[in-house]
Amino acid sequence: MTAGATRPGVTAPISPFPALAEERLRALRRMKLIAGGLLVLAAVVYVVSRIVGDGNGVWGYVQAAAEASMVGGLADWFAVTALFRHPLRLPIPHTAIIPEKKDQIGEGLAGFVHQYFLTTEIVSERVAAAQVPARVGQWLAEPAHAHRLAEELSSAIGGLATVLRDDELRNSVAAFADKRLRELDIAPLLARLIDAACDAGQHQAALTTFLRGARKFLENNRAEFRQRVAQESPEWVPEWLDDRVFNKGFSLLQSFIADVIDDDSHGLRRGFDTQLRELAERLRSDPEQIAKVEAARDQLLDHPRIREYLANLWDAMKTLLLREADNPGSDLRRSAESLTMRAGEVLRDDAGIAGKVDEALQRLVGHVVTHYAQDITDVITTTIERWDSEETSRRLELQVGRDLQFIRINGTVVGSLAGLAIYAITRAF
Repeated sequence: MTAGATRPGVTAPISPFPALAEERLRALRRMKLIAGGLLVLAAVVYVVSRIVGDGNGVWGYVQAAAEASMVGGLADWFAVTALFRHPLRLPIPHTAIIPEKKDQIGEGLAGFVHQYFLTTEIVSERVAAAQVPARVGQWLAEPAHAHRLAEELSSAIGGLATVLRDDELRNSVAAFADKRLRELDIAPLLARLIDAACDAGQHQAALTTFLRGARKFLENNRAEFRQRVAQESPEWVPEWLDDRVFNKGFSLLQSFIADVIDDDSHGLRRGFDTQLRELAERLRSDPEQIAKVEAARDQLLDHPRIREYLANLWDAMKTLLLREADNPGSDLRRSAESLTMRAGEVLRDDAGIAGKVDEALQRLVGHVVTHYAQDITDVITTTIERWDSEETSRRLELQVGRDLQFIRINGTVVGSLAGLAIYAITRAF
């Protein structure tokens, strides 16, 4: 089987760097030709020395060097070839080491990686040296990167929306919103809102607005009120008396409302403030008042219009989200870019925050290494086990075979020198 062939039924992997793989294959073939050429040259020299020479003098040295060169070259050819296949296709024991021991090699490699690479100390040291928070912060702080990240986020939102099942999400969102609203302690929340409004004086402003509206309403409907007084007044009462009584009472009411509007310390205002604060206190401590508010909350949530609104909440949210994500100038995109840049600046410039993030990252990596290192190294073992034996041998030979050919070259050259030295020493003694 040739170097580029694969066994039937085994799909050869597609190299992610085809140009690099072809270059390595050419380099491997070139080095094999050089190593083989030296061995052939040694054989030719040996044959010539045997034919032409008589084994004495210079020819003896040449013959000894050529003979030892052939032995060294053949021995190293056998050793290098035995790593990847059976030499001359003969099933010699302890040859084709890589194909025969593929699984054991995978287990050994996984164990080596586990023992010397995937340790908490080594990984934590490398994570600390990498300065991940600072580098990530520097990248995120760049406006172009923040803009790109916002675009990717928008694209992800759009893509996610197309694969989600609206019916299921519509029911889930409605059920979730209803559940959360029913679980909400609304009475204490209303109490806090009342306290906040009173502390800010907003309740008095609201009262003033209401009184001004009431005064205007009374003035605009004066005739209507006068007519109602006439209808309720006995027939024997003169009309001029009705007019006088009505005008006096109406004026007194308008004057009272004006006094309350103009006087910030009016008794009615103080009473209004006291009643609101008492209501807030009852909302916090009175079980009966709390029960009434919760019953009103549940009754409101059971209203058909509210149920319809909750049912359509997901559709409204999805429409708004997609519109904002699709618009380059939307508040969502601008907020995403701004938050990204701000987060990057914090990671880059705040040593305290960066230190905490780095510490958390190291703890996370340490946890992963401690609990999942075996699973990680199992990837090596299982991957190599799935490889075809001959394909594995071919891959490894493609990676390191060129350098191994230098062993053959060195064996041929060193063998000739060793043979020459041994022959010379033998002749000398």
